[in-house]
Amino acid sequence: MAEQTFHDKVEQNVPLLVILVILVISVAGLVEIVPLFFQRSTTEPVAGLNPYTALQLEGRDVYIREGCYNCHSQMIRPFRAETERYGHYSVAGEYVYDHPFQWGSKRTGPDLARVGGRYSDDWHRLHLVQPRDVVPDSNMPGYPWLADRKIDEAVTPRKMVALRRVGVPYTDEQIEQASEEVSGKTEMEAMIAYLQVLGIAVKTR
Repeated sequence: MAEQTFHDKVEQNVPLLVILVILVISVAGLVEIVPLFFQRSTTEPVAGLNPYTALQLEGRDVYIREGCYNCHSQMIRPFRAETERYGHYSVAGEYVYDHPFQWGSKRTGPDLARVGGRYSDDWHRLHLVQPRDVVPDSNMPGYPWLADRKIDEAVTPRKMVALRRVGVPYTDEQIEQASEEVSGKTEMEAMIAYLQVLGIAVKTR
């Protein structure tokens, strides 16, 4: 009987096989991921990118709360079919101030990565209240209550302080003025402000 090779022993020893598979996947993952933390293209903002203003930040939180990411992605892949429809493909430097990212993977609705400036504020307002008034075939639900709900101005500065701790370069002045900026504003206004800034840094480069 021929002597068993190491390969034969691994195939016949399930626990050892599992351990080695996990080890290989872990090392391969580290080799793929770790270099990204040291590449300028993935760690530095693109030219013209600014942190969200207080109002835009509140709009982003409304976007997350209402689950918009379940139907809308915010990442354009570098394929012709995508760039012709949505615009310039997404780059990592656009998202350095996003915590968490809103890339998404499902497109029941269109990608929103380049929606900033594409429509007027009035269009967005009508669309959010009753989508079928501006897009007859839309299956998106309406969000009329956003026009009635006010932003909690006391919370906004604390959100900005928390984001500064993870690298978003908010200044003391911006944080101090945050409550005043959102005072009396509705969630509808905040959501529109957020949508209008999406993707404009790359579009205008």
